[in-house]
Amino acid sequence: MADSLLTISYILGSISFIIGLKMLSNPATARRGNLVAAAGMAIAILATLFLYKDNTGERLHNYGWIFSGLIIGSIIGTLAAKKVKMTAMPEMVSMFNGMGGACAALISIVEFQHAMENGHIENLPIIFAGLIIGSVSFAGSMIAWGKLNGSIKDFSFKGQHIFNLVLFAFILLLAIYLVFQITPGNAFLFYLVFAGAILYGVMFVFPIGGADMPVVISLLNSFTGVAAACGGFLYDNKVMLTGGILVGAAGTLLTILMCKAMNRSLLNVLIGSFGGSTNAAVSAKGTTGGTYKEISLYDAAIAMSYARKVIIVPGYGLAVAQAQHVCHELEKTLEEKDVTVLYAIHPVAGRMPGHMNVLLAEADVDYDKLLEMEQANEEFKTADVVLVLGANDVVNPAAKNDPASPIYGMPVLEVEEAKMVIVNKRSMKPGYAGIENELFFQPKTSMLFGDAKAVLQKLVTEIKNI
Repeated sequence: MADSLLTISYILGSISFIIGLKMLSNPATARRGNLVAAAGMAIAILATLFLYKDNTGERLHNYGWIFSGLIIGSIIGTLAAKKVKMTAMPEMVSMFNGMGGACAALISIVEFQHAMENGHIENLPIIFAGLIIGSVSFAGSMIAWGKLNGSIKDFSFKGQHIFNLVLFAFILLLAIYLVFQITPGNAFLFYLVFAGAILYGVMFVFPIGGADMPVVISLLNSFTGVAAACGGFLYDNKVMLTGGILVGAAGTLLTILMCKAMNRSLLNVLIGSFGGSTNAAVSAKGTTGGTYKEISLYDAAIAMSYARKVIIVPGYGLAVAQAQHVCHELEKTLEEKDVTVLYAIHPVAGRMPGHMNVLLAEADVDYDKLLEMEQANEEFKTADVVLVLGANDVVNPAAKNDPASPIYGMPVLEVEEAKMVIVNKRSMKPGYAGIENELFFQPKTSMLFGDAKAVLQKLVTEIKNI
């Protein structure tokens, strides 16, 4: 009876993961999808705790330790999720993803010890796969977390990519050797593989620049899913295997889509160091030889109040200023004046996949107003005003016009097609990729300097008074 209930619980858990993932593909159902998947995970955990039996017929024990871990982890996770700011969301995602990779690596370490004690070495390939992938995911995610919150700077040295390739080859070859030649005398080399994988994870992410962080986060997330699937295989746990495969597959597909959105291959992302703190960064003084013009709050309010269509382009500056709610207020204020307001979302805007979508969803912006890049580029042609809020690299025309630019070929939001462009920034400093934006010097562009939240609040007031 217990075995049947466990099987049914795992089937329900697996189905809920699939349904939840499907619902996450649509902003209107994403929140419910998250709850559905979480409910499935809860069912799987409870079923494992109370119904699972090992090969000898024994149930789990040490419930004190197990529930202590569950309670402590739940408290930490709940507090972290409630207190995190939208600007810190990417690093929290990296941190939590890294914990998943660490768990997968620990499973491999424990199962390796059991294999050595019992002589059952048939699962060594899966153990090593989980160890290497999980360790790389953990170490890489921790470096990504540090780089996103500013505590770790970009680091690279001449020949680092060659070093990384040699290190990875060494880890792989040593693991293959141990799979076929493992003995009690050389079992310690297992931990050399572990240490090498940790080092590779660190060195793998160190040289990757900030502009590529959304792709890196997505890739590391897929690593964690694959590592978790290895754990599911080791324990013959169908729901763990299903969840890991779903995360791994979804993360891989998202990584491919992110690379497509940047018009770059994954290999180019991993070895290109795009956006790193290199000498390629351009001075804030500018190199275009052009000049920019500023616009007053009143003139900006006039232009937007008498427009037929206004398109808002959110960027990381909007998240930094926590201005999503006042941005929504601006939208409603303009709509009261019969102005059509839409939002243009670039796939890699912000610091993680979907960052801007989550930001605007928090402010209850209507999902139907969020335009993907292809749709937005058609709408810009008929827009009277485009308001760029903290976005930089994703609206840079150099991606189309300058073959020498590091972002050349990357699809961007073609805001310059609108009749008027207003760019809100704190200063003229380059964006996250460290390159200058020629949009700021074009005749149709006007700069509106200041903190996004403060500027929008004043803009709303001016529009209401018109």
